[in-house]
Amino acid sequence: MYLTYGWRHRRLPQLADPVRFTDLVQWRKLFDHDPRQPRLADKVAAKAYARRLLGEGWITPTLWHGDVLPERPEWTGPFVVKSRHGCNQTRFVRGGAEDWDDIRRAAAGWITTRYGYWLDEWLYREIPRGILVEPFIGDGGALPVDYKLYVFGGRVTHIQVHLDREHDHRWMLFTPDWRRRSAPSADTDPPRPRSLDAMIAAAETLGQGFDFVRTDFYEVGGRPLFGEMTFYPGSGLDPFDPDDLDLELGALWRAARDFAPPAPAPSPSAIWHGLLEGLTGDQAVTRSV
Repeated sequence: MYLTYGWRHRRLPQLADPVRFTDLVQWRKLFDHDPRQPRLADKVAAKAYARRLLGEGWITPTLWHGDVLPERPEWTGPFVVKSRHGCNQTRFVRGGAEDWDDIRRAAAGWITTRYGYWLDEWLYREIPRGILVEPFIGDGGALPVDYKLYVFGGRVTHIQVHLDREHDHRWMLFTPDWRRRSAPSADTDPPRPRSLDAMIAAAETLGQGFDFVRTDFYEVGGRPLFGEMTFYPGSGLDPFDPDDLDLELGALWRAARDFAPPAPAPSPSAIWHGLLEGLTGDQAVTRSV
């Protein structure tokens, strides 16, 4: 993690007293092993949690889940195959031209991959490995826009909008009143989604009791749908543009942590213990924020 962070950000993470959002993600990976996190990052369990708090209408149905995909697809219409325990492990089946055997091999690889070890992402090691199948919810074959709401201390402060994730992936960051905070780009600002107020209320409901969690939604036909909950956005490796966003989000996270009983900053020996944990797979460090 340490070297990967340095390569991505051109600096080393500050773990003794983290002030940047990306540093706080690294701190959480090493020192905040809240047992709720793996339960809510599990795509199957997170649906049950969101269903209980938000209602059935927010939930994309699960067509199937298990360990080994069937030899032939059992579902009609476009659908999505994804892992329950990792990120960027997704295959889309739209019209039958896809190689099902290749998809089965990919899914089998997801099951055998020790997801989370390489980047010290503790919580993914705790999620049961598995595969789930959902109906495709895009419009006309295109993926829906992905709205990722940053929730600090139970309050949404920023919305990250992801466009064309399959081909030309890029994202922008907005405030809840739809002021753009990320750097200008060739993209015009997308319209504020009709259901954003409902998404914000839902994200704040789901995020109660956490200093930070990112909660993801889609909008289909003007209706919001729950996606997933994330505790390590981008594993803390994606630079922000402009860079001061990293500090802005970090300040919000630190302020949210002040509502909880203070935890001592990790000592240098604890930092090295956390780094060694990632290298050895030892899960002895369980300190909470």
